[in-house]
Amino acid sequence: MKMQNLIDRLLKGQTWREWIREMVRFCVVGLASYVVDVGLFNLLAHSGLIRLPGDQSMTAKIISVAVSVIFSWFINRVWTFDAQPDNTKTTEFVQFVLVNIGGMLIALACLGFSRYVLGLRTILADNISANIVGLILGTAFRYVMYRYVVFTPRHAEQEPASVEE
Repeated sequence: MKMQNLIDRLLKGQTWREWIREMVRFCVVGLASYVVDVGLFNLLAHSGLIRLPGDQSMTAKIISVAVSVIFSWFINRVWTFDAQPDNTKTTEFVQFVLVNIGGMLIALACLGFSRYVLGLRTILADNISANIVGLILGTAFRYVMYRYVVFTPRHAEQEPASVEE
């Protein structure tokens, strides 16, 4: 019975079907955001079209994440986690940005470790560390935070404050 209580809390009032739909949408938005992030990162870091201040790859990653965060918030807001009431957009956006700063720091930590600890400074190494390893770890972090902090489904607000067992 305790396992069912845990499952009910994790689903936050959703059915399995609703949760799977949400997860698929999250993955689709994540894929689109990934394309924006990786494409812009490689354009800025490795195309030679632009000279960025500081470490070219690190600065490019910060910019590419910032752009993909705005894109991702909008699409997640209107499509993935669409049960959120409209009156919390400002708070939600601030939380979304903070969560994505956390995700970016995870990707930057992976990139920094690769570049400064392992001494790997190739295009391939940058992409593996920031856009594969960092992405996987950051995505897990972001989903949990979006699901349980940023985008709280409307029907979860209608639940009673205390649940009797």
